Amino acid sequence: MSWLLSLKKEHYMYAFDKQNEPAIHVSSGDQIVIDTYDCFQDQIQSESASFQSIDWDRINPATGPVYVEGALPGDVLKVKINNIELGDKGVMATGKDLGVMGHRLEGFDIKILPIENNKAIFDEHVQIPLNPMIGVIGVAPEHEAVNCGTPGAHGGNMDTTLITTGATLYFPVFQEGALFGLGDLHAAMGDGEIGVSGVEIPGKVTVTLEVVKGHSIPFPFVENDKGIASLVSSETLDEAAKKSVEIMIDLLQPKTNLSLSHFTMLMSAVGQSQISQIVDPLLTARFFVPKWILEAYQIDVFK
Repeated sequence: MSWLLSLKKEHYMYAFDKQNEPAIHVSSGDQIVIDTYDCFQDQIQSESASFQSIDWDRINPATGPVYVEGALPGDVLKVKINNIELGDKGVMATGKDLGVMGHRLEGFDIKILPIENNKAIFDEHVQIPLNPMIGVIGVAPEHEAVNCGTPGAHGGNMDTTLITTGATLYFPVFQEGALFGLGDLHAAMGDGEIGVSGVEIPGKVTVTLEVVKGHSIPFPFVENDKGIASLVSSETLDEAAKKSVEIMIDLLQPKTNLSLSHFTMLMSAVGQSQISQIVDPLLTARFFVPKWILEAYQIDVFK
């Protein structure tokens, strides 16, 4: 039986690290409601806030870590996102040397966006439909600590729009207990997050955490009712995109009766290389395979 637990945002971390003391212990199969700050740790409450008024050492806090009983190195942590509850206002920021356009911007600019009727109010002309998603989510890495602003094989700041209500993520487990955490919610964000922020917002996320034995993966995967995607972060987008293709083929092709060359042809016909984000210290790409391919070959990936 699953029990609904809760973790307050006062239990936060600025890095995914095997040295972090667990904020809570849960059993495999438990549900937990995780309260989060926004990526600025709720420091920006006004559009008049200056760059200097923000403590930039307090960015992208993740609530956690959560110790999942039974999770051991080599396992997979399955994370079902049951619900995302957003706060009542979001914030965006960009400026000099920030994001793709930072080389053409001067100063630092902030915009507060009220959340009304399931939309983010940008101005009198535009109300942005919400696509609530989680920017930072992951487990403790294999080696040294990784700050929450950087993505990697452990997850972290992947800023992937597919990480939303109803999706299921699969993370490689590197440390005993997995040491899971999440934060950096967005009320809305486009693929790429080109300005270095989405509509940043505090909120609460309900997840179910489950340990999967007998499988091992090198990078995270995310699955929804439309298909499955591999999520790879690397120093260049080219490297991330190519690696995301390779690890997806390595995962799926052995579960079919197709040769490597024929499965590669199939992926070239139906798979989709997509960009998650291009503004973090490492860049994140994904390779998406539609659900009907899994059904055609009766692939149940992690069972």
